[in-house]
Amino acid sequence: MAINFQDVWGNCLKIIKDNVPPVSFKTWFEPIVPVKLSNNVLTIQVPSPFFYEYLEEQFIDILRKTLRKELGPGAKLEYNVVVENHSVGNSKPITVVFPTQNKTELRNKPVSMPSQNVDHKIKNPFVIPGIKKLHVDPQLNSDNTFTNFVEGECNRLARSAGMAIANAPGKTAFNPLLIYGNSGLGKTHLAQAIGIDVKEKTPEKVVLYVNAVKFQTQYVESIRNNNFNDFVHFYQMIDVLIIDDVHEFAGKEKTQDTFFHIFNHLHQAGKQIILTSDKPPVELQGLEQRLLSRFKWGLSADLQSPDFETRVAILKQKIYKDGIDIPDDVVEYIAANITNNIRELEGALISLLAQSTLNKKEITTELASEMIEKLVKNTRREISIDYIQKVVSEYFGLPNDMIKAKTRKREIVQARQIAMYFSKSMTKSSLSTIGSLIGGKDHATVLHACKTVNNLIDTDKRFKSQVEDIERKLKL
Repeated sequence: MAINFQDVWGNCLKIIKDNVPPVSFKTWFEPIVPVKLSNNVLTIQVPSPFFYEYLEEQFIDILRKTLRKELGPGAKLEYNVVVENHSVGNSKPITVVFPTQNKTELRNKPVSMPSQNVDHKIKNPFVIPGIKKLHVDPQLNSDNTFTNFVEGECNRLARSAGMAIANAPGKTAFNPLLIYGNSGLGKTHLAQAIGIDVKEKTPEKVVLYVNAVKFQTQYVESIRNNNFNDFVHFYQMIDVLIIDDVHEFAGKEKTQDTFFHIFNHLHQAGKQIILTSDKPPVELQGLEQRLLSRFKWGLSADLQSPDFETRVAILKQKIYKDGIDIPDDVVEYIAANITNNIRELEGALISLLAQSTLNKKEITTELASEMIEKLVKNTRREISIDYIQKVVSEYFGLPNDMIKAKTRKREIVQARQIAMYFSKSMTKSSLSTIGSLIGGKDHATVLHACKTVNNLIDTDKRFKSQVEDIERKLKL
């Protein structure tokens, strides 16, 4: 008598339902459709490549056990993955045959999914004594609103996407939204503006803003305090999660793995994810490819340096908000001379007001000129690891990518060590981040490079002279 494939899958579901949380069963198993059973191979259809990937990472063991129980030890599983409403299986199904040792030996442990009735003892990393678990402080600055965010050509796409998300978080094509750009252009402001707008329109939604460094710290503490599952479950309950400076995850493999699982759960559950970074996904280094591919699922929108008109509008808005009076010619003078980013622009305005108040001087273009001259002279230009690699490569006449190449040639190794040395002394990046961005090395390699350079400076006059020349070029 032929075995009915629907009965086989139905029996599998009965076992699975008793062994996974209700929300996991509803999310990951109810959408599966059995397709056929042939030669002890059960074919099931899943809604997307992401869905297939997640099943393989999270539920491989229970799928194997239940299928073997129904069909015997030789049971095999085949997936038809739906892509844009067309089954990939019509041409060539994605096939997984049990036993799949490569799956059972996955480097990253699966993260358990929380049920709807989460234990009330789960700890909230942002807990305030006496406040219930779900009453999460969103960690948002009330000044960072859409009203205070001046729109211009430099940010129109990102701002428009942000407003669309605020109206329907998790329900637009912009999930995740990754806002990228140089420091001081308003990434944090815009990301928080979305969160503030969501809370105003739907107060019941749980919104949380957290910097990537803070997330990393909480993760380490959760491991140390043996409450890792509480940490993961807390983040899986957020409706709108905003992670600032996601590039800081570079080189932190365990943190990336944890965030990967949190990201998967939130995205599949229709929750909104907002990220900020200093570079677009294609240029981010030190992050796992599977995480980068997920960053590309939604929209990556850049913030560029504001043009003159936008800079004037930003200054006038701040002047109006602070209730002060500054002549238009002074405003335009500042806007014309401070062009890098918004933070420097607002800093220049504050410095001008301080000069005027403390010295009891009238605000004029002459006073603005004096202030800006001092400001520019005293402001050290921010140096990036990429810029350091570029300068070092040019100094030694090497192609820019050669420093990152896997070679033991003496001149390239030495150039790489010098780049690591200056990256440690001239940037705020961690040793792990520096290593991941310069040849994919670990923190111990960076530490060794810095010691080697310091020793050579003390013992080799020619080498010392080279390092000093490079340092002068970097400070130009």
